Amino acid sequence: MNTVNDYLKSGAIDIAPLLSLVLEKSNTELYSQSDYALNNEQQRQLSSFIQQREQGVPFAYLSGNKGFYHLDFKVTKDTLIPRPETELLIDIALDLFPDKEEPCHLLDMGTGSGVIAITLADKNPHWKVSATDFSQAALDVAKTNATTHINFSQGSWFDAAPNQTFDLVISNPPYIEENDAYLDDLSYEPQTALVSGIDGLDDIRIIINNAPDHINKDGYLLLEHGFNQQEKIVSLLNTKFHNIKTFKDYNNNDRAVLAQIK
Repeated sequence: MNTVNDYLKSGAIDIAPLLSLVLEKSNTELYSQSDYALNNEQQRQLSSFIQQREQGVPFAYLSGNKGFYHLDFKVTKDTLIPRPETELLIDIALDLFPDKEEPCHLLDMGTGSGVIAITLADKNPHWKVSATDFSQAALDVAKTNATTHINFSQGSWFDAAPNQTFDLVISNPPYIEENDAYLDDLSYEPQTALVSGIDGLDDIRIIINNAPDHINKDGYLLLEHGFNQQEKIVSLLNTKFHNIKTFKDYNNNDRAVLAQIK
């Protein structure tokens, strides 16, 4: 087995994208040049990728990048792989501050590869954008992804932005419950960016409790969350926030909450 057609017929997981990655050919080129014979090095690299995919390594970690909204992002095993569901946060934030002339002072906490902060900063270069993460390795990845100036800082939640206030605080924090069976499918991604206590809400509680000291008058907090957590989060927000709005993702699952500081 050494031609493109041989491999395409093999039934290996993600074989067409893997071939495109190894050969640097588009999907169309693969099928139009299906009699192309891979050399020994290409076969070795492809075999390694096939084996890793069979073991469950996500394709994004093999390719080293993942598309999100209108940009491509470098990803490593130090960062979560961006999900389409998180693009919902971008739409909400853009709708919240539609005035292109009025800058928004934004904080993205737990930025990972930087998809939220970088996408919003790229869409609105006049915004003042800060991004934080507990992981310095993740921040290093985010910095390479940035397309405009962003103030990156390392630390746990608001500890990374002391004595600062913002018009919008946004976060896609860890929110999966400990021992959730779903974690078996995410074993290659950083667990500290996924898991947050018995009910998955430990980090969200920290954010909600501390957010009022870091949000400007009439400012907002926007959170992504699990499909079954929205009611509890709204209850947590009720004390110090109002104008609470809830959002479903593209699969019609509860996915985000927006709240305005009282």
